[in-house]
Amino acid sequence: MVQKADRPKHILDCALVAAATQGWASLSLRDIATASDMSLADIHAQYPTKHHILRAYIRTVDAAVLAGDPGPGNPEAGDDQNEESPRDRLFDVLMRRFDALNENRDAVLSIMDAHARDPFAALAIAPCILCSMGVMLEAADIRADGFGGAIRAKGLLAVWAASIRVWRNDDSADMAPTMAALDKNLKRAEALVRRLPGPRGRKRAA
Repeated sequence: MVQKADRPKHILDCALVAAATQGWASLSLRDIATASDMSLADIHAQYPTKHHILRAYIRTVDAAVLAGDPGPGNPEAGDDQNEESPRDRLFDVLMRRFDALNENRDAVLSIMDAHARDPFAALAIAPCILCSMGVMLEAADIRADGFGGAIRAKGLLAVWAASIRVWRNDDSADMAPTMAALDKNLKRAEALVRRLPGPRGRKRAA
């Protein structure tokens, strides 16, 4: 019997395993109930739909990235962090995100394939991913609030979308192709911002 406090994580873990083996597109709540050895009622009470499960997974990825944040309270933080450029900080943050995705790589690939065939599902989860990009900006010590923050989050989402296409085909041990793609895409985004006319471009790049 799974304790009530442990149910959210247990269901999520079982759903990810089932997604990797059965495929996310064909997976039903009843399948997840069977994989979790729980009743459908218990699954529905915690996660009414697969969309809710996916949102919960995205939040766990955000949490994993933030757990690796060498912030002021982290003994691993050093003076070098303050000297890094925003682009370098974003690179580190997004690579931590790829590391987190690798923990459930097969499930993530299955989810991506399902969303590629279901644009409505992709659109439904897009706001959650955009919110995550705001979290990534904050993790990189870049403001994500207000109108400017919303623009930055959308720009970072474009960088992420371009980079994750490389990650999905990257089976290397050190993720060198993913790192190269992410670095290139961040540099392109930085160059694009710098081309904005007048001081606004310079301020936004900073």
